[in-house]
Amino acid sequence: MKKWNMIIDVAECTNCQLCALSAMDEYVGNDWPGVAAPMPRHGHAWIDIKQKERGQAPMIDIAYVPTMCNHCDDAPCLAKGGDAVVKRDDGIVIIDPVKAKGRKDLVDSCPYGHIWWNDELLLPQIWPFDAHLLDQGWQQTRGQQACPTGAMRAIKVEDDEMARMARDEHLEVMKPEAGTKPRVYYRNLWRYSKSFIGGSVAAEVGGVIDCVGGASVRLIKDGQTIARETTDNYGDFKFDKLEENSGRYTIEVSSDGRTKMLDANLGASVFLGEIRL
Repeated sequence: MKKWNMIIDVAECTNCQLCALSAMDEYVGNDWPGVAAPMPRHGHAWIDIKQKERGQAPMIDIAYVPTMCNHCDDAPCLAKGGDAVVKRDDGIVIIDPVKAKGRKDLVDSCPYGHIWWNDELLLPQIWPFDAHLLDQGWQQTRGQQACPTGAMRAIKVEDDEMARMARDEHLEVMKPEAGTKPRVYYRNLWRYSKSFIGGSVAAEVGGVIDCVGGASVRLIKDGQTIARETTDNYGDFKFDKLEENSGRYTIEVSSDGRTKMLDANLGASVFLGEIRL
């Protein structure tokens, strides 16, 4: 049976917030029986865009990651909720707006922090994948419809096809170690989850300091070369997709018979500044 999944491209999200605003427009003050009671005007972020800055000026980038209920197949809220939480045949998780009343205990069951407590209605709430709209024949969620860059895409496919897409397109999920089997996938999540080591190579020639393009740069860890780069026209290089807090690395820079070695201890992303040959 085909089931709903969401694919989000981190590289395409600009933090315009239109997906989050669309969720508010759809649910604040609106009651969708069997799917969702009204969302509070304040305090809830059923679609919440996370932000992460990497590096230091001038080598810095920012990633934006829309997060939401992951509609997990092995969701802890399902295990805890009894008949108050249901998994539909199409993969969508629904916290029943009637049966879940008073179930504040469900909030802490979500490892992603995406069950929200409605103090007025005494109700745990999630973004329900716009299930009421899909049931009417929509092929998009409100957030996808509003996204100007195409960063968000809902698709309905067989599980085997989704697994193939995830493998072939290098899609990832949030907190895979939680083992919840999420149905929200991310492309280019490394821009949020990984780190880089970068620098800028320069040299003095004829009394003039200039950037060095075309320099060879090696990244070494535990005595082994794990990556190679060549500096661009501005002398810059970047080794990306490294694990945060992965410790000590050695960088070797070579150009025109000159070589320089330096160490970097990687916690978060680091810009080494000017490396003078």
